[in-house]
Amino acid sequence: MRDSFCGALARAYVGGAKSSGAEVREIYLGELDFDPILHKGYKEVQELEPGLNKAREDIKWAEHIVFVYPTWWGTMPALLKGFFDRVFLPRFAFKFTGKYSWEKLLKGRSARLLVTMDAPPFFYKLFLGASGVKTIKKAILLMSGVSPVKVTMFGSLKNSSEAKRKKWLQKAEKLGKKLA
Repeated sequence: MRDSFCGALARAYVGGAKSSGAEVREIYLGELDFDPILHKGYKEVQELEPGLNKAREDIKWAEHIVFVYPTWWGTMPALLKGFFDRVFLPRFAFKFTGKYSWEKLLKGRSARLLVTMDAPPFFYKLFLGASGVKTIKKAILLMSGVSPVKVTMFGSLKNSSEAKRKKWLQKAEKLGKKLA
């Protein structure tokens, strides 16, 4: 959501990227009209809604992709998972070439995950193994050829001061300037 802290992080990152001369395209999942459920799996083609087709065009165009999201129950929100399920499909993100092999179709792109959480990041890493972040990084993006994928975690959000949040926004802007 644009009015959330994740929205503020996204704006800071985009501001940094644009100040360095980068051309930026933005997608706000909460504003896309799409069914997040892949109803038939890979057995039947499910037509993509216009917003998802546009998202695919933007991903193909991009050299660097940024995902900004909150951690909910140790992983990504359901809408982001639905976006990956619907967009990162065979013949777009990857192509099976054998029983245990595939071609990575999104090579040449890097990514950054900006992840907020109510827990401190060390707790998330130590006790949960950063499992939600690993899913996006390894099972989705690296499998699709997006590399490197860098992760920046912000937390504990619920216990953070206004000064701490300001520092986090400055960090996001600085990362945007570097685009890595």
